[in-house]
Amino acid sequence: MRNPLVTLVNENGKIIGTADRESAHSGKGKLHRAFSIFIFKKNDVLLQKRAPHKLFGSLWTNTCCSHPRPNETAIDAALRRLKEEFGFDCPLTECGSFIYRAHDKKGTEYEYDIVFVGEISDRTPVTPDTNEIAEWKWMNIEELKDDLKNNPEKYSPWLPQALKYASCDHS
Repeated sequence: MRNPLVTLVNENGKIIGTADRESAHSGKGKLHRAFSIFIFKKNDVLLQKRAPHKLFGSLWTNTCCSHPRPNETAIDAALRRLKEEFGFDCPLTECGSFIYRAHDKKGTEYEYDIVFVGEISDRTPVTPDTNEIAEWKWMNIEELKDDLKNNPEKYSPWLPQALKYASCDHS
């Protein structure tokens, strides 16, 4: 799907329609559903550096983020994209949602972002899709929080806010 549809929502997350992804990210953006996943392994979180061609490309961000397709639940979309981007699946817990808007030279993110958290063991194989992910790494959660404060320009604009919700299932 070169320009898939995204689900437009109001500020309460109620579905109000659809739009193609390109138009939803143009101009000031159209508010649409999205999700952010954080995968933990003990006190480390799996981060990805976004591929250069994406909005906010070449920035570090949470494990996985994308959009549910129309008529797809956020949890089903999150499980699907985690498997597509990193080659594994695991149980996910919904931790909350928030709205943000951020501009980049390639467009605008204006999203109703639902945060999910999961945990994997040392034995879980991680096989990233290099078309989606430029780099990946495990980072201690406290080191990430410190680095976000000291070097915010290295990270996606939604990461600090999403990270606040990621502690719902992980301390």
